[in-house]
Order: sequence, then structure tokens, then C-alpha cells
Amino acid sequence: MKARPAALVLAGSRPGAPDPVAAAEGVSHKSLVEIAGWPMLAHVVAALNDAGIERIAVSASDPEVRDLAIRLGCEVLATGAGPSASVAIGLEALGAPLLVTTSDHALLQGRWVRDFLADTPDGSDVAILLARRDTIEAAMPGSRRTYLRFADGHWSGCNLFLLATEHAGLAIDTWKMVEADRKRPWRIAARLGLGMLAGYALGRLTLAGAIAKLGTKIGIHASLVAARDGLAAVDVDKPSDLVDARKIIEGRAR
Repeated sequence: MKARPAALVLAGSRPGAPDPVAAAEGVSHKSLVEIAGWPMLAHVVAALNDAGIERIAVSASDPEVRDLAIRLGCEVLATGAGPSASVAIGLEALGAPLLVTTSDHALLQGRWVRDFLADTPDGSDVAILLARRDTIEAAMPGSRRTYLRFADGHWSGCNLFLLATEHAGLAIDTWKMVEADRKRPWRIAARLGLGMLAGYALGRLTLAGAIAKLGTKIGIHASLVAARDGLAAVDVDKPSDLVDARKIIEGRAR
């Protein structure tokens, strides 16, 4: 039986302009936005609890978010200069295996976490949950997401990552690169060499292959895991996402 991981919830703030969701709702951080009577962060923590995860930490700098995390029974960790730096802090504090998600993953379900852990191939050091476009559109018709277009389909991230072993720390510098290039997949392919870039240009490079190759290049086994439910790719980045999340969560309650 696979070991149950600890969990890290990223609730940092990006520098620059105010977050549009927080600004629209009049709160200091979107983790505090209420959906069906609960702050968004509370929905995420409840899903992790439902998945059987006992140790949960929240990476946050906003004082209200940190206070909320403590009230929810979570540990509180400092944030780094970006998501990857915050993950590095979390991995050092919590160790592996470590599940990583975000505080704006308001629709998160415990069964998605359980499925992700069950579907991660044995021997993986790092696993990334992504959803195919057809799965997302079947779950939420009309959803507008950013897709990575590869030979094995159009994929969108689900804000769920598993750092399965201590070797996963080797991936954090690469994570910084993927953060910078996440909307320009050709640049990720170019970093893998001319052969991979040519394969991407010709429509032959699969995303599963690119992830595995990235892992091999840094000395780890990295795996793509396909989400069973397309809603796993729906987070709250903008006010229209919040409208959708409220409809879905209130519908679940009914």
C-alpha cells in the first residue's frame, strides 16, 4: 500500500496587480472568498481531510490566511519568491511523499486525490495530474481553459502534484522553468533538445513523453496522470470562475 502523503496548500500572493477575485470580493486574499458559507481555503482543506490526509500545511504570507489556516488545524509555512520556492520550503519541512495543491482549487474533491494517488505509477518520483480537453468539456461544457497541445491530446493542469520521493527535490529548479514557459510548450520542448523540438513542431511529441524526458534529464522518474474528472482542471483565477465554482458547489450541497 502506498504511503499516505502530507499535503501542502500554496496560498501565496503574486507580486504586482491585486488578484482580480480578491479585489472583486473585497478581501485581502482570494483564499478568504466565501463559497456556500465557507472560505475557499476551507473547501480545499476539507477535501484533503476527506482524502485521508492527516498532515496539512498552508504556505501563506497574508496574516488573515495564516490565521484561517491555524483555525482549520493546519501548519503554516513561509512563502518563497514563487510557487516553486514555496514547494521547496514545504518539501524540506514536511518531507516526501508530499501532495501539492493550491488554495484556489475550490472544487477539489477527496476522491480526486485518492484517484490521483492510486493512478500514480509505481516508481514515480514526481507525478502531475492533468486533464484532457474532452474530459473537461464533458464535465463543464463551455469551460474556457488554457491547453497544452501535444500529440496525445490537449491538456490542462489540475493544480495537483505529487512529490513521491526525496529525489523529487531535484525537480524544483525545472519547476521554475515550467512556471515561466507553461503557456509556451514549444520552449519546454526546445529545452529537451532539437529532436524533441522537431517532434513537437511536427505534432509527434506527446505530453507524457515530454514529462518523462524532462524527468530523465534531471535524474528522476516523472509521470503524467490523467484526471478521471474534468472538473479537476477548474480553479478560480478570475471572477467568472468564481461564479462557476459557486454554482457547482451549491449544486453539490443541494
